[in-house]
Amino acid sequence: MIDKRDRATLFRTRLAQAMADGAVTQSALARATGVDRSTLSALLAPGTRLPNAQLAADCAQALGVSTDWLLGLTTRPAPVERLLTEAVSMTEAPRALFDATIFGWHRDAAGYKVRHVPASLPDMLKTRAVVEWEYRDPLAPGAEVAIAAFEDQLQWMRGARSDYEIAVPQHELASFAAGTGYYAGVPVAVRLAQIDHLIALVDTLYPALRLYVFDAHRVFSAPVTVFGPHLAVIYLGQQFVVFRDPDRVMQISQHFDWLVRASDTGAREAAGHLRALRSTVGPD
Repeated sequence: MIDKRDRATLFRTRLAQAMADGAVTQSALARATGVDRSTLSALLAPGTRLPNAQLAADCAQALGVSTDWLLGLTTRPAPVERLLTEAVSMTEAPRALFDATIFGWHRDAAGYKVRHVPASLPDMLKTRAVVEWEYRDPLAPGAEVAIAAFEDQLQWMRGARSDYEIAVPQHELASFAAGTGYYAGVPVAVRLAQIDHLIALVDTLYPALRLYVFDAHRVFSAPVTVFGPHLAVIYLGQQFVVFRDPDRVMQISQHFDWLVRASDTGAREAAGHLRALRSTVGPD
C-alpha cells in the first residue's frame, strides 16, 4: 500500500514527465481529455489531489502511457499492448547469411555471452566453400558481395570479446560428414576441409568458443540464439520471433543450459568428436 500523499506526489511527477516527454502543454492535454485547464493545474500543483479513474485513463491515453504507471502501480510507462509488441516481435529472416539485423544483434551483444543452436552447421563456423555451396543460388547475382560482407562480419565478431556457446545435434554433424540429407552433393574435399576448419576453431578459440553436441533423440531444440541478457531469437525460416522481455530471455537461456547439461559431448571433448567424425568421411 502507498500512502495517498506519496501516490499523489508520484502521479504529479509522472504526469509532468509524460507531458514533457511528449511536448504536450496543459492546454493541449486539457483539450484532449475534455477538462478545464485549471483541473490539470490543480493535479500538477503540490498537494494530495488525485484524479478520478476516468480522468486518469484519459490522461494516460492522451500521453501514450499506462494508467497504472501514472498511478504508481508499475514501473513501465508503456501501455500493455505496446509492452507486448516491444517484448515480442516478428522480424523478417532473409536467406542471406548475416543481414544487417542479425549483425546488429551481434554488435549489441558485444562483450556478452552469445548462445546459439543453429538451423544447420553454424554459419559463423563455415568455410567459404560450404557457404558458396549453400547460399550462392539464393543470393545470386549478389552472392560474391554478400559472402565477402559475411567474412568481414566474422572477422569483427571474433574480435568483439563475446563468448560463443554453440549446441549442435549429433545428426547434423553426422549428416554433413556423410554428405546425406540436406548436405547431399557437398564434395568430399569440401566436407573434409570444413571438419578440419571446425577442429581448428574449437582447438584454438576455446574457451571463447565452446561447442556442445547433443542427441536430438533425447533432447530437442528449435534454432535459437540468445544475445546476452537482453534479446533472444527463435528462427522460424522466413521470420525470427524476437523476445526482449527479460523473463522470457532468461527462460530461453535456461533452455540452452538444459541442452548443455544433456549434451553427450562437452566443449572440451568437441574436437575429439569431430576428429572421430572426420575418419568416417568416405569417397564420393
